[in-house]
Amino acid sequence: MQEERLMTTREVARYLKVNEKMVYALIAEKGLPATKVTGKWTFPRHLVERWLDRQTVNHPGPGTAGGPGHGLIILCGSNDILLERTITLFNRLHPDHLMVMADIGSMGGLRALGRNQCHMAASHLLQEEGGEYNFSFAREELGQLPAVINFCRREQGILLARGNPKAVTSISDLGRPGVRIVNRPVGTGTRLLLDRELIRSGIKGEDIAGYDREFQRHLDVGLEVLAGRADAAPCIRAVAGLLGLDFLPLCHERFDLLIRREMFFEKGVQLFLGLLHEPDFHTLAAELPGYDLSLSSRMVFPRDSVRTEKMEKP
Repeated sequence: MQEERLMTTREVARYLKVNEKMVYALIAEKGLPATKVTGKWTFPRHLVERWLDRQTVNHPGPGTAGGPGHGLIILCGSNDILLERTITLFNRLHPDHLMVMADIGSMGGLRALGRNQCHMAASHLLQEEGGEYNFSFAREELGQLPAVINFCRREQGILLARGNPKAVTSISDLGRPGVRIVNRPVGTGTRLLLDRELIRSGIKGEDIAGYDREFQRHLDVGLEVLAGRADAAPCIRAVAGLLGLDFLPLCHERFDLLIRREMFFEKGVQLFLGLLHEPDFHTLAAELPGYDLSLSSRMVFPRDSVRTEKMEKP
């Protein structure tokens, strides 16, 4: 194994200029990224370097979240119509703050969070085993789990032309001759879901007409279907309701907000999370099909009271 990939306890101690006993304390108390292989601790070097960057205070570089002035809240990650409308509502209700959103996909949001370029990341990445969202991806990018708050649950599926003229009733029908799709970019949770469903159906994406035509937002793929330039697209149900299109449901997914622990108690972040309890937010969701707020605003991680105490503001 190359030295730049994995480090031993002794190598990490030399790298951090501490003794080996302190390394074990950093694992337990400060979240130093580590894993046990055959009973011995090993340390992925790139995660150790990211962890060290996160411990640096008063960093002068351009990657510090918060921007040029107080009150700026940056959210990066997955595109969502309800989230966009909630940000607009937040900016109207809290004029002393400004919240901005970068639609760069779930993986892009996690990477931005790992580089300390944003306060929150929006993500809905389904893990390989299919039982949980976001955790393994967040650990890989951040070295440890941030706070995870549910924003909503939403319905994902395949958007279809009105009346479903191509008679698409399953994922396998996307591979039929004459069916054209448009797609979401690699790194988005919606693309990840589509690719997994295609694999299960034994279909290669490159064999589908339009598979390589990518659009950044859910609404954009919906407009392509509405205009007749595509017969189908991976999308959320809300777009079908807005544009009057047909919809083939695939699953309900958890759409989460991931927040760095040191940013969790910033005033703007807390104001936004507080908005998830308000009637105005629930009214926005009720106007769009395919959303479920039964988990909204709940802390998904840490789950138990002991972990939650560690999140409490000093």
